[in-house]
Amino acid sequence: QVQLVESGGGLVQAGGSLRLSCTASGITFSYYNMGWFRQAPGKEREFVAAISYSGGSTYYADSVKGRFTISRDNAKNTVYLQMNSLKPEDTAVFYCAAKRGTIIVVPTTSYDYWGQGTQVTVSS
Repeated sequence: QVQLVESGGGLVQAGGSLRLSCTASGITFSYYNMGWFRQAPGKEREFVAAISYSGGSTYYADSVKGRFTISRDNAKNTVYLQMNSLKPEDTAVFYCAAKRGTIIVVPTTSYDYWGQGTQVTVSS
């Protein structure tokens, strides 16, 4: 049974930082590209960042470039999202997702497995 479990969300003031973690089980983690997505109330789920299976390549949405950093530790089956300079508009439920393959993809429909999400709230 595949499980992706996110943690690290919470309430933070604007300008603050949070680090999200997503630990996978039931898959060979090093075979999967990993992505972070978010969904704000009343909005569609959107791409935030992705990292290749080896960690050698990363890709970011323009809205988070320079503020967020995605990384992974294949020995721990975990992907991270370091979020700095947080803004109120970053408030959302953040999800991690796994996609088997070698090419980073963006569309939500392309990912094979999803976590349950973790809430991030940024106060102004």
